[in-house]
Amino acid sequence: MAEDQTVETAPRNRFPLAAATLPLIPTSTLGSHAPLGWLLTATEAMRRGEYGSRDIEETLTDATDVAVLDQQRAGLDVIVDGEMRRLDFNLGFYEHLLGLEPLPPSRRLGPEGHDQRGKWLVAGPLKAPGGLGTVDDYRYLLTIADRPTKATVPGPFTLAGRLELNGVYADRFEAAHDLAAIVNAECQALVAAGADFIQIDEPSMAVYPNRPADLVALFNRAVEGVDAKIAGHMCFGNFRGRPVARRSYAPLLPHLQAFDADQFLFEFANRELAELELWREFGADKELGAGLIDVKNYHCETPALVAERVRTALQFVAPDKLWVAPDCGWSQTARWATVRKLRAMVEGVAIVRRELAG
Repeated sequence: MAEDQTVETAPRNRFPLAAATLPLIPTSTLGSHAPLGWLLTATEAMRRGEYGSRDIEETLTDATDVAVLDQQRAGLDVIVDGEMRRLDFNLGFYEHLLGLEPLPPSRRLGPEGHDQRGKWLVAGPLKAPGGLGTVDDYRYLLTIADRPTKATVPGPFTLAGRLELNGVYADRFEAAHDLAAIVNAECQALVAAGADFIQIDEPSMAVYPNRPADLVALFNRAVEGVDAKIAGHMCFGNFRGRPVARRSYAPLLPHLQAFDADQFLFEFANRELAELELWREFGADKELGAGLIDVKNYHCETPALVAERVRTALQFVAPDKLWVAPDCGWSQTARWATVRKLRAMVEGVAIVRRELAG
């Protein structure tokens, strides 16, 4: 065998969710881990062409290792890969799509905001013959995970939000329909790779909830036939720690049961737990991944404060239907704060578990 050759075997999921003995009120995180200072520096060097392909792979692998280690040290019950190989929770996926051309930003000056994020011109029907790239990332996660895992995929409506349709599609929903087929294929490939828990990131559904029946149909098309536990993450935006919408789930909640999702992840901490009481009316048999850690605030919660929030959530959510998570991903939060907040989250939940156990 040549020196550079290695024999690769497909990793298997050694910690399937169905076989796991999760504690009451499991803890997890959303998707992205905090950006690492050295990774930001390395990314700039990569863009300047200073890294070879093996240098890049080694750097991104090391970053993933750090993200997973931080979660495991904090004591999370279900972990993710930290999305360290992605440019952004969704912007990095456009490089996998055929039929797109990047557009220059319309505003370069002034405070950074959502209107400065990338946009793409649609030049033809949207396709992703090589997939969206999440499968290889998840396969690597399986090789280092010491507990159950979750895969994360951007949803079709959110992916359609950064596109100038250019007459190729009549409206955003038509473009999202093609993207839903792409997301579905990605989910099916993740299941084949061993994923049994998949989170669909659809913040745009909470941002633009005015066509709920169409949103339900899009989500359900994206997960149709996917043999895994499905979670839907819907938030109000977090670029530079800022929302981009009126922060209310009320328009979507009456339609919750129509979504083919087992769990929803909603943000509550930065809204002072507003609308949490509505879950009792609309949640029914769905699980709630309650966002009880504020990723947009550098005030670091204490375990006692987290426990207080969990007790409030339990007034409206059955203990066996409640998960605890941060409001959103950590891509806009410094690592030191991320680590402190994750540890406080786990310790705060542990306090309530002991109380429930008598």
